[in-house]
Amino acid sequence: MDSRATSKSAISRRFIQGTEQKLAELFGRDLSQLDLVAVFIDGIEVAEHCVVVALGVDADGRKHPLGLWEGTTENKTVCNALLSNLIERGVTIEQPRLFIIDGGKAIRAAVMSTFGVYAMVQRCREHKRRNVLEHVPQVERTFISRKLNKAWSEPDARRAESQLRALTKHLETKHPGAAGSLLEGLEETLTVTRLGLNGSLLDTFKSTNPIESMNSIARDVTANVKRWRNGKMVVRWMAASLLDAEKRFRRVKGYRDMPMLRVALHRHYQGLESTRRSA
Repeated sequence: MDSRATSKSAISRRFIQGTEQKLAELFGRDLSQLDLVAVFIDGIEVAEHCVVVALGVDADGRKHPLGLWEGTTENKTVCNALLSNLIERGVTIEQPRLFIIDGGKAIRAAVMSTFGVYAMVQRCREHKRRNVLEHVPQVERTFISRKLNKAWSEPDARRAESQLRALTKHLETKHPGAAGSLLEGLEETLTVTRLGLNGSLLDTFKSTNPIESMNSIARDVTANVKRWRNGKMVVRWMAASLLDAEKRFRRVKGYRDMPMLRVALHRHYQGLESTRRSA
Protein backbone atom coordinates (compact mmCIF):
# COMPACT_ATOMS: atom_id res chain seq x y z
CA MET A 1 0.00 0.00 0.00
CA ASP A 2 1.48 3.37 -1.06
CA SER A 3 1.87 6.00 1.64
CA ARG A 4 1.44 9.53 0.45
CA ALA A 5 2.23 12.79 2.21
CA THR A 6 2.05 16.41 1.30
CA SER A 7 5.49 18.00 1.35
CA LYS A 8 6.25 21.12 3.38
CA SER A 9 7.03 23.02 0.20
CA ALA A 10 3.63 22.13 -1.27
CA ILE A 11 1.89 23.31 1.89
CA SER A 12 3.94 26.49 1.82
CA ARG A 13 2.98 27.16 -1.81
CA ARG A 14 -0.65 26.57 -0.94
CA PHE A 15 -0.55 29.12 1.89
CA ILE A 16 1.28 31.65 -0.30
CA GLN A 17 -1.32 31.25 -3.03
CA GLY A 18 -4.18 31.50 -0.56
CA THR A 19 -2.90 34.64 1.17
CA GLU A 20 -2.02 36.25 -2.17
CA GLN A 21 -5.63 35.73 -3.24
CA LYS A 22 -6.84 37.36 -0.02
CA LEU A 23 -4.50 40.31 -0.57
CA ALA A 24 -5.77 40.71 -4.12
CA GLU A 25 -9.36 40.48 -2.88
CA LEU A 26 -8.84 43.20 -0.25
CA PHE A 27 -6.99 45.57 -2.58
CA GLY A 28 -9.36 44.82 -5.44
CA ARG A 29 -12.48 45.90 -3.59
CA ASP A 30 -14.49 48.74 -5.10
CA LEU A 31 -15.13 51.17 -2.25
CA SER A 32 -17.20 53.64 -4.28
CA GLN A 33 -20.50 52.14 -3.16
CA LEU A 34 -19.72 52.39 0.55
CA ASP A 35 -21.48 55.27 2.29
CA LEU A 36 -18.69 55.81 4.80
CA VAL A 37 -19.38 58.13 7.72
CA ALA A 38 -16.35 57.29 9.87
CA VAL A 39 -12.90 55.79 9.40
CA PHE A 40 -10.70 54.27 12.10
CA ILE A 41 -6.95 54.17 11.47
CA ASP A 42 -4.44 52.38 13.68
CA GLY A 43 -1.17 50.50 13.51
CA ILE A 44 -0.49 46.88 14.45
CA GLU A 45 2.88 45.23 15.07
CA VAL A 46 3.41 41.86 13.37
CA ALA A 47 6.78 40.11 13.29
CA GLU A 48 8.68 43.36 13.86
CA HIS A 49 6.75 45.06 11.06
CA CYS A 50 4.16 47.78 11.61
CA VAL A 51 1.06 47.62 9.42
CA VAL A 52 -1.27 50.62 9.23
CA VAL A 53 -4.88 49.48 8.92
CA ALA A 54 -8.09 51.35 8.01
CA LEU A 55 -11.59 50.30 9.08
CA GLY A 56 -14.66 52.10 7.74
CA VAL A 57 -18.13 52.43 9.25
CA ASP A 58 -21.05 53.08 6.91
CA ALA A 59 -24.30 54.93 7.50
CA ASP A 60 -25.95 51.74 8.76
CA GLY A 61 -23.23 51.14 11.33
CA ARG A 62 -21.66 48.26 9.42
CA LYS A 63 -17.87 47.86 9.58
CA HIS A 64 -15.67 47.32 6.54
CA PRO A 65 -11.92 46.60 6.42
CA LEU A 66 -10.79 49.16 3.85
CA GLY A 67 -7.11 48.54 3.41
CA LEU A 68 -3.65 48.35 4.91
CA TRP A 69 -0.11 49.51 4.26
CA GLU A 70 3.20 48.30 5.63
CA GLY A 71 4.85 51.02 7.71
CA THR A 72 4.08 53.17 10.74
CA THR A 73 1.52 55.83 11.68
CA GLU A 74 4.52 58.07 12.39
CA ASN A 75 5.53 58.02 8.70
CA LYS A 76 3.55 60.47 6.58
CA THR A 77 4.60 58.82 3.31
CA VAL A 78 3.14 55.52 4.48
CA CYS A 79 -0.05 57.18 5.70
CA ASN A 80 -0.47 59.11 2.46
CA ALA A 81 0.01 55.88 0.48
CA LEU A 82 -2.75 54.16 2.46
CA LEU A 83 -5.20 57.03 2.00
CA SER A 84 -4.32 57.43 -1.69
CA ASN A 85 -5.05 53.75 -2.23
CA LEU A 86 -8.48 54.13 -0.61
CA ILE A 87 -9.28 57.09 -2.86
CA GLU A 88 -8.09 55.22 -5.96
CA ARG A 89 -10.54 52.46 -5.07
CA GLY A 90 -13.47 54.81 -4.72
CA VAL A 91 -13.53 56.57 -1.35
CA THR A 92 -14.80 60.07 -2.11
CA ILE A 93 -13.06 63.10 -0.65
CA GLU A 94 -15.89 65.62 -0.66
CA GLN A 95 -17.99 64.12 2.09
CA PRO A 96 -17.78 65.08 5.78
CA ARG A 97 -16.36 62.21 7.82
CA LEU A 98 -15.05 61.46 11.27
CA PHE A 99 -11.53 60.01 11.44
CA ILE A 100 -10.58 58.27 14.67
CA ILE A 101 -6.82 57.88 14.97
CA ASP A 102 -4.28 56.61 17.47
CA GLY A 103 -2.62 60.00 17.89
CA GLY A 104 0.22 59.65 15.39
CA LYS A 105 1.12 63.08 14.00
CA ALA A 106 1.87 61.69 10.55
CA ILE A 107 -1.53 60.04 10.12
CA ARG A 108 -3.25 63.22 11.28
CA ALA A 109 -1.24 65.29 8.81
CA ALA A 110 -2.04 62.81 6.02
CA VAL A 111 -5.78 62.84 6.82
CA MET A 112 -5.93 66.65 6.87
CA SER A 113 -3.85 67.11 3.71
CA THR A 114 -5.96 64.52 1.87
CA PHE A 115 -9.48 65.28 3.09
CA GLY A 116 -9.08 68.86 4.33
CA VAL A 117 -12.22 70.53 5.67
CA TYR A 118 -14.22 67.34 5.09
CA ALA A 119 -12.33 65.58 7.91
CA MET A 120 -12.96 65.83 11.63
CA VAL A 121 -10.29 64.12 13.70
CA GLN A 122 -10.96 62.37 17.00
CA ARG A 123 -7.85 61.40 18.97
CA CYS A 124 -8.27 58.07 20.72
CA ARG A 125 -8.84 58.80 24.39
CA GLU A 126 -7.38 55.50 25.52
CA HIS A 127 -4.13 56.13 23.63
CA LYS A 128 -4.02 59.61 25.17
CA ARG A 129 -4.66 58.24 28.65
CA ARG A 130 -1.84 55.69 28.33
CA ASN A 131 0.56 58.30 27.00
CA VAL A 132 -0.16 60.67 29.89
CA LEU A 133 -0.01 58.02 32.61
CA GLU A 134 3.35 56.75 31.36
CA HIS A 135 4.81 60.05 32.58
CA VAL A 136 3.54 59.85 36.16
CA PRO A 137 4.39 57.46 39.01
CA GLN A 138 2.07 54.53 39.70
CA VAL A 139 0.78 56.05 42.93
CA GLU A 140 -0.69 59.06 41.06
CA ARG A 141 -2.19 57.28 38.07
CA THR A 142 -5.62 56.54 39.55
CA PHE A 143 -6.09 60.22 40.46
CA ILE A 144 -5.03 61.44 37.01
CA SER A 145 -7.18 58.84 35.27
CA ARG A 146 -10.23 59.92 37.26
CA LYS A 147 -9.61 63.55 36.31
CA LEU A 148 -9.45 62.57 32.65
CA ASN A 149 -12.67 60.56 32.94
CA LYS A 150 -14.45 63.46 34.60
CA ALA A 151 -13.45 65.88 31.83
CA TRP A 152 -14.27 63.47 29.02
CA SER A 153 -17.66 62.72 30.60
CA GLU A 154 -18.59 66.42 30.54
CA PRO A 155 -21.21 66.98 27.79
CA ASP A 156 -20.23 70.63 27.32
CA ALA A 157 -17.05 70.77 25.23
CA ARG A 158 -15.93 74.15 26.59
CA ARG A 159 -16.20 73.02 30.20
CA ALA A 160 -14.50 69.73 29.33
CA GLU A 161 -11.60 71.56 27.69
CA SER A 162 -11.32 73.88 30.68
CA GLN A 163 -11.04 70.88 33.01
CA LEU A 164 -8.36 69.27 30.83
CA ARG A 165 -6.34 72.48 30.72
CA ALA A 166 -6.62 72.80 34.50
CA LEU A 167 -5.25 69.27 34.79
CA THR A 168 -2.40 70.23 32.46
CA LYS A 169 -1.63 73.19 34.71
CA HIS A 170 -1.64 70.90 37.74
CA LEU A 171 0.83 68.54 36.07
CA GLU A 172 3.21 70.94 34.38
CA THR A 173 5.56 71.62 37.33
CA LYS A 174 5.87 68.17 38.85
CA HIS A 175 5.31 66.10 35.69
CA PRO A 176 6.01 68.28 32.63
CA GLY A 177 6.15 65.23 30.35
CA ALA A 178 2.59 64.28 31.31
CA ALA A 179 1.44 67.88 30.88
CA GLY A 180 3.00 68.08 27.41
CA SER A 181 1.47 64.76 26.39
CA LEU A 182 -1.99 65.87 27.50
CA LEU A 183 -1.68 69.27 25.86
CA GLU A 184 -0.69 67.81 22.47
CA GLY A 185 -3.91 67.30 20.53
CA LEU A 186 -6.03 68.03 23.62
CA GLU A 187 -8.87 69.63 21.64
CA GLU A 188 -9.14 66.61 19.36
CA THR A 189 -9.89 64.28 22.25
CA LEU A 190 -13.14 66.29 22.49
CA THR A 191 -14.25 66.15 18.85
CA VAL A 192 -17.03 63.66 19.60
CA THR A 193 -18.18 65.92 22.44
CA ARG A 194 -18.36 68.92 20.11
CA LEU A 195 -20.38 66.82 17.67
CA GLY A 196 -22.91 66.19 20.44
CA LEU A 197 -22.53 62.42 20.50
CA ASN A 198 -23.68 60.56 23.58
CA GLY A 199 -24.52 57.09 24.84
CA SER A 200 -23.44 54.13 22.75
CA LEU A 201 -22.49 56.30 19.78
CA LEU A 202 -20.06 58.24 21.95
CA ASP A 203 -18.62 54.99 23.32
CA THR A 204 -18.02 53.73 19.78
CA PHE A 205 -16.26 56.77 18.36
CA LYS A 206 -14.30 58.16 21.32
CA SER A 207 -11.47 55.65 20.83
CA THR A 208 -9.92 53.23 18.35
CA ASN A 209 -11.37 50.23 20.23
CA PRO A 210 -13.41 48.98 17.23
CA ILE A 211 -10.34 48.69 15.01
CA GLU A 212 -8.25 47.31 17.87
CA SER A 213 -10.85 44.57 18.23
CA MET A 214 -10.34 43.71 14.57
CA ASN A 215 -6.57 43.82 15.02
CA SER A 216 -6.87 41.46 17.97
CA ILE A 217 -8.44 38.85 15.70
CA ALA A 218 -5.61 39.45 13.21
CA ARG A 219 -3.06 38.81 15.97
CA ASP A 220 -4.74 35.50 16.79
CA VAL A 221 -4.65 34.43 13.14
CA THR A 222 -1.05 35.50 12.52
CA ALA A 223 0.07 33.84 15.76
CA ASN A 224 -0.20 30.54 13.88
CA VAL A 225 2.73 31.55 11.68
CA LYS A 226 5.97 30.22 13.15
CA ARG A 227 8.44 31.66 10.67
CA TRP A 228 8.13 35.08 9.05
CA ARG A 229 10.24 35.55 5.95
CA ASN A 230 9.68 39.21 5.02
CA GLY A 231 7.34 42.17 5.04
CA LYS A 232 5.48 40.97 1.97
CA MET A 233 4.48 37.84 3.84
CA VAL A 234 3.27 39.97 6.76
CA VAL A 235 1.08 42.04 4.42
CA ARG A 236 -0.40 38.92 2.80
CA TRP A 237 -1.27 37.36 6.13
CA MET A 238 -2.67 40.61 7.50
CA ALA A 239 -5.00 40.89 4.50
CA ALA A 240 -6.19 37.33 5.08
CA SER A 241 -6.65 38.08 8.78
CA LEU A 242 -8.75 41.19 8.17
CA LEU A 243 -11.04 39.33 5.81
CA ASP A 244 -11.38 36.56 8.38
CA ALA A 245 -12.21 39.13 11.07
CA GLU A 246 -14.86 40.64 8.77
CA LYS A 247 -16.87 37.42 8.94
CA ARG A 248 -17.36 38.03 12.67
CA PHE A 249 -18.30 41.70 12.46
CA ARG A 250 -21.43 43.07 14.02
CA ARG A 251 -22.76 46.56 13.58
CA VAL A 252 -21.20 49.14 15.88
CA LYS A 253 -22.79 50.01 19.19
CA GLY A 254 -25.26 52.85 18.69
CA TYR A 255 -25.78 52.08 15.00
CA ARG A 256 -29.40 53.22 15.20
CA ASP A 257 -28.12 56.72 15.97
CA MET A 258 -25.75 56.93 12.99
CA PRO A 259 -27.99 59.58 11.34
CA MET A 260 -27.16 61.80 14.33
CA LEU A 261 -23.45 61.56 13.52
CA ARG A 262 -24.03 62.34 9.86
CA VAL A 263 -26.13 65.41 10.68
CA ALA A 264 -23.50 66.64 13.16
CA LEU A 265 -20.70 66.23 10.60
CA HIS A 266 -22.62 68.14 7.92
CA ARG A 267 -23.49 70.88 10.40
CA HIS A 268 -19.82 71.26 11.29
CA TYR A 269 -18.80 71.40 7.63
CA GLN A 270 -21.49 73.95 6.78
CA GLY A 271 -20.26 76.08 9.68
CA LEU A 272 -16.74 76.04 8.27
CA GLU A 273 -18.02 76.96 4.82
CA SER A 274 -20.09 79.83 6.23
CA THR A 275 -17.05 81.16 8.08
CA ARG A 276 -14.90 80.87 4.95
CA ARG A 277 -17.41 82.78 2.80
CA SER A 278 -17.75 85.61 5.29
CA ALA A 279 -13.99 85.96 5.75
